[in-house]
Amino acid sequence: MLKIKLARFGKRNQPHYRIVVAEARGKRDGKYVEKLGHYAPTQTPKILQIDTQKFVSWLKKGAQPTETVAALFKRFKSGKPFPAKKKKLSKKAKAKLATKEKQTEEAKVSKPIVTQEKKATE
Repeated sequence: MLKIKLARFGKRNQPHYRIVVAEARGKRDGKYVEKLGHYAPTQTPKILQIDTQKFVSWLKKGAQPTETVAALFKRFKSGKPFPAKKKKLSKKAKAKLATKEKQTEEAKVSKPIVTQEKKATE
């Protein structure tokens, strides 16, 4: 039985994967029948490239994708596989912002308000 799975390549802590069609019982990084694409999760932005025509043709021939490959293919078909994340403030930055807002609020309250009556008496 053939599987569409990830074959790991690259250095330690710097993996990149080939999306391949290989025998189900074969080794993860062993021989494969055909390369369908590649996936580099450690690069910024992440790289995902799949030949959809070959992928679909292998599905028709009976090859079963692993859960991970199926999820990656679903992301790839969506158009933007890895949308940019919005930057969030760290806890420290949030605390600084809160204290700054508090200080500006106190400064507004502590300012003396000059009214028309005081100006007239002077």
